[in-house]
Amino acid sequence: MANDFHSFDDKAIQAALDAAQGHFENKISPSSIDSAEDGHLSLAGGCISVTVEDGKVCLNLPLGFGKYCFPIPSIIPDGTAAEACLSICTTWGIPTGVRVTISVAGKVIVSKSFGKC
Repeated sequence: MANDFHSFDDKAIQAALDAAQGHFENKISPSSIDSAEDGHLSLAGGCISVTVEDGKVCLNLPLGFGKYCFPIPSIIPDGTAAEACLSICTTWGIPTGVRVTISVAGKVIVSKSFGKC
């Protein structure tokens, strides 16, 4: 059985990027930066329904991170419905990475970051 590569919604990803950029738009001058502000912000980029196939879930990752298959523990059988969620990691509104979590029955079973998160 060939693995299908599931994709996240482009509109949800763009909305997260727009929110991050908008948040820092007028805050990047030395006088306007709070001393506790480090510029890092992670925003939800959406969740999609996926299915475990051949002991993994395969996704097309946005922002140039490519395709990746996540290993799923063998106690979770093929055909199990799961949910993959994406967070977009940014620094001063510029995307620096993504974090993916995969959940089954509401419990996170896999979490992986790409880039800087």
